[in-house]
Amino acid sequence: MTVIGEQQQERLRAALIAAFGSAETDNIAPLPGGASTAFPFRVNRGGNTYVVRLEGERSPLRNPHQYAAMAMAAEAGLAPHLYHADDGLGVAVMDFIDEKPLATYPGGSAGLAQGVGGLIDSLQSSPVFPRFLDYTDMVGRLWAYVCGTGLFAGGVLDKVTARLARVRKAFDAGSARSIASHNDLLPRNLLFDGTRLWLIDWESAYANDPHIDIATALDNFAPDHGCAELLQQAAGAHWPDRVDPTRLALARALVRLYYAGVLLSAAFAALGPLEDRNLAAPTADAFERGVRLGGMRLDAPETKYMLGKVFLASFMTGAPPPRLSGSQ
Repeated sequence: MTVIGEQQQERLRAALIAAFGSAETDNIAPLPGGASTAFPFRVNRGGNTYVVRLEGERSPLRNPHQYAAMAMAAEAGLAPHLYHADDGLGVAVMDFIDEKPLATYPGGSAGLAQGVGGLIDSLQSSPVFPRFLDYTDMVGRLWAYVCGTGLFAGGVLDKVTARLARVRKAFDAGSARSIASHNDLLPRNLLFDGTRLWLIDWESAYANDPHIDIATALDNFAPDHGCAELLQQAAGAHWPDRVDPTRLALARALVRLYYAGVLLSAAFAALGPLEDRNLAAPTADAFERGVRLGGMRLDAPETKYMLGKVFLASFMTGAPPPRLSGSQ
């Protein structure tokens, strides 16, 4: 237990007692936390394995409905079984999923795209999550923060801001129908146990437009047109007329700017104001090639900064961005 501070130890202990009646364990080991500030732990107890997730530092844009959404998703069988969740303490105890590589999913890329689409369909068919912010408000607030960091020199981001205003106006003028939405459907938040897929990390989950999860999934699980068709068909199995091509294109633009904002905010936290005057960025293929060849560390702030620029270019041009795995 020396890997975390005393306060986190007490929260972990309280979570175990609330879930199981005692804090006795056979073994506790930290798990990779991905892009989140959370502290997840693998806990072995009585021959069973669990995950205890301790929420990290709370941000001004923290979603207050994440634990309610997690509980609803677990009840619907979309998230691992939940033994205890406490929003006030910021803890959750759930089953551990012994994950297999997504690359081993039956049917390859096409099978995975169809499986992800089916998962989206199941999520959107489940009870609606509580409302938080309109997605355009979330993207707008995050982008306003980036613009105020000093990462870029004055005026450099004006064209991006102007395009956001146009996209936002068009999106807000459309249907306001909301469904249960994960809002962060990336490979790192999807687990394959050898039989089925599970969704994890519900800290961004709240009621949202049905196109947002589909847009995110298309950028991350549909490497070609055929996979995109399969994903969209599976996602709309219960409501085949749900996906509107024009609205989906707007959603994809918003999602790309959202992840640009996430990446650039993370870079700013480490690099500070750069007053950069250059928005030039490599193509998605060139970026992914650089990562594969080992020239860039995905956790390095400089890499996040470059990737944020790639997503900005994708937002402006419509070119596909790199697929996000652990890059945030």
